[in-house]
Amino acid sequence: MTTSQESNPLHGITLELILTRLVEHYGWEKLGEKIAINCFTKDPSIKSSLKFLRKTPWARAKLESLYLHTRLRKEIL
Repeated sequence: MTTSQESNPLHGITLELILTRLVEHYGWEKLGEKIAINCFTKDPSIKSSLKFLRKTPWARAKLESLYLHTRLRKEIL
C-alpha cells in the first residue's frame, strides 16, 4: 500500500531543518531578499522565524519551494 507521503519530497524533513540549511547556504540577508518577510530581515533568528512560518502557510510554502529548488540544483543536501 502506498501513501501520498512517499512521493512528497519533503517527507521526513522538518521545517527547522529546511530553515537551518537555507540560512547556512544563503545567510539571513540573501534569504530575506529571496523571500521578503520581516522575520528574515529584521533581527532574524531561527526561533522567531519558525514561529512565524508555522502560523503563515504562504510563507512556509515559499520557504519549502526555495528549499526544493535549491536542493534540485544540488547546492545543498
